Amino acid sequence: MHSYRHRYGLAAGDPRYAATQDALAGQPSITVPTVVLDPTEDTVAALYGSPDHGAHFTDLVDVRAVDAGHNPPQELPGVFADAVRTLAEIVDARN
Repeated sequence: MHSYRHRYGLAAGDPRYAATQDALAGQPSITVPTVVLDPTEDTVAALYGSPDHGAHFTDLVDVRAVDAGHNPPQELPGVFADAVRTLAEIVDARN
C-alpha cells in the first residue's frame, strides 16, 4: 500500500532508499526511437501524457492512448505489434 501512496506523492519514501532513488532519477534519457502505449484503463498508474514522456525519450515517435489496463502487450497484442512495426519501419528508413 505504501508503494502506491508514495507513487502518487501521498507519502514520503523510505529514507533508506533515497540514494537509490536519486541515482535512478539521474539516469540519462533514452535515445532510441520510442513508441509509448499509455493505457487509459490502468488502475495502477494514471495516463501520464506526452510532456512527461518527452522528458525521458529524446526520440519519441508517438504516444498512443490505448483502451487497456496495466498490461497493454497482453491485453492488446495487435496494438502492441503495430507499435513494434512502426519502430521497425523507422529504423529501416534511417539505415
